[in-house]
Amino acid sequence: MAAGSVVVVGGTQGLGRELAKAYADDGRDVIVTGRNQARADAAAKEIGGRTSGLGFDLAEPHTIGKHLEDVGDVDHLVLAAIERDVNRVREYDVDGAVRLVTLKLVGYTEVIHALTPRLGGESSILIFGGLARDRPYPGSTTVTTVNGGVTSLVRTLVIELAPTRVNALHPAIVGDSPQWVDMAPERREALVQRTPIGRLVTMAEVVEASRFLLENQAINGINLSVDGGWMCM
Repeated sequence: MAAGSVVVVGGTQGLGRELAKAYADDGRDVIVTGRNQARADAAAKEIGGRTSGLGFDLAEPHTIGKHLEDVGDVDHLVLAAIERDVNRVREYDVDGAVRLVTLKLVGYTEVIHALTPRLGGESSILIFGGLARDRPYPGSTTVTTVNGGVTSLVRTLVIELAPTRVNALHPAIVGDSPQWVDMAPERREALVQRTPIGRLVTMAEVVEASRFLLENQAINGINLSVDGGWMCM
């Protein structure tokens, strides 16, 4: 059994929580983080096993280090936190854009900076992006930009943090995730028609892909799309 913990930043909901639960079910020490301590503690209790919670806001990067001071050795670090943002250039919300860019690029990097002393030679980091980097939509200007930044961030971290491995995962619309499970049937059908596997990807498949990137010692510097072939259409 590995000695270090699995830290899932953004592990209180969605894909981050699903991945945290998979590791907790394996008997691993898991730390999930959320925007506040009460939310993180509640999620940790629901996930069960040897899971604990930490609360901090990625959009306040100067405060991150002190919240991570008591974290011990880390085997796997997952950066999965996200905030939904629809920000059109013609009605540009500067505050919203600054928050998202800070959260996903500066905040993510500061978490890595704070935990680098606790990462071993066989540790790994996984950063969640999204397919808006390749397929923009109206209002995705900030989301597309930061997900493109994730792609570049992986490349530089591979060099800076060697031999620690760093990869990114870019999921398409995940059909059974809390964000999308209740979408209108006509929208779901339109998306299915554009997906070569004939259905939307699932949370379980994203978890499997995440664990592959985290655990396979030969995989490094990869930006993996998990989309059922969506980008081929």
